[in-house]
Parts: sequence; C-alpha cells; structure tokens
Amino acid sequence: MENTKFDACPECDLLLNRALPEIGEKALCPRCGHLLYRPRKQSIERTFALSVAGLIVIFPANLLPLIGIKLLGNSHDGTLWSGVIGLFNEGMWAVAILVFLSSILFPLTNIILSLLISVHLYFDKPNRYLGSWMRWLQHLDEWAMLEVYTLGIIVACVKLASTADLKLGFGLYAFVTLLLITAMLASSLDTYLFWQRIAHLRRHEA
Repeated sequence: MENTKFDACPECDLLLNRALPEIGEKALCPRCGHLLYRPRKQSIERTFALSVAGLIVIFPANLLPLIGIKLLGNSHDGTLWSGVIGLFNEGMWAVAILVFLSSILFPLTNIILSLLISVHLYFDKPNRYLGSWMRWLQHLDEWAMLEVYTLGIIVACVKLASTADLKLGFGLYAFVTLLLITAMLASSLDTYLFWQRIAHLRRHEA
C-alpha cells in the first residue's frame, strides 16, 4: 500500500493530506482557514542573492558612522559598534549585550546561515549540517531586530535636531539598506521548500 503523507494544521491540529500548491497559489486549512503553505517564486535563488548583498552591506552598516553630531563646536561620529562600547562604558552592560546580539550578531549569523543553506541547495551539494543550520536560522529569525534599533535612531535624531547639527553618515544609508535586505530575505525564504530540498539531498547522500 502506498504511504500517504500528512501535515497537521499548526492552529487547529487537523490532519490533512500534504498540499503541493503551485507558485501564486496557497493552501489553507479547511477547518480554521490558517495559511498552511504559499510557495515563493525562485526562493533559493533570491535567498542566495539577498544573502550575498546583506553580507556586503552589514560591515559598513556596523562600522561606518551612522550620524555625525556637532554641538558647541565639538563633532562626534556615532557608529553601531561605538554605541555598544559606549553602553558598556556607562555600566549598562545588559542593554549593551542586548543591542549587540539583536543588532549585530544575530543579523550577521542570520545572513551567513541563509547564504550557507542557499548555496548548498542551489548547487545541490549535500551537507550533514544543513538541517541544523536551518533550525538555527528559524530560531534566530525571531531575535534579529534591526527595526527596533532603527526606531531608536529616529527618536534620537528627533530629540537632537533642535539642539545640535546632525549629519547623516554613509553607515546610516548602509544600515537602512541592510534593514530592507533582511526584510526581503525573510519574505523570500520558503521554509517548506528548503526543508523539502534538504530532505531530497539527504536521500541522495544516503
């Protein structure tokens, strides 16, 4: 007898035959209407390209000046990394660690994992760590919060605009570009397709 594959709805736990919709279609749970799967066009290729772009942009975003402040004749350029160091020096080590993890380490790790996985899938290269990388990518995606730091930059600019001269640095443009790339990366990565391809490579490797 043929072995039928099933999926369970994550919302209502209804057991369903595994759906394989085409690009542009979507599979919904017939009981609760939860979106089960919506295939994304050229997900592996887009993830590959966006990961490379993100890896290029993330270094100027972290190391180049975001905002230049001129107050009473004194000028100071602030970078993302110098902000973390400044928080440590002020004794706010818990906030410094949180900023470092959510704005530097996790986004960088997210991009590297996306690149590693998409490269292996694009070139059909099996790797025993693909499953672990994919699980880590899904967990870390919830902790990379560049948009929160962006909101902090906007608030700081609004407060300082009336008391100091502000100059937007190249690092800020790189940071905004990185924010857009990570958002596009999250929307382009088709986890269902990726897991299918990983399973396919495992079968061929065995």
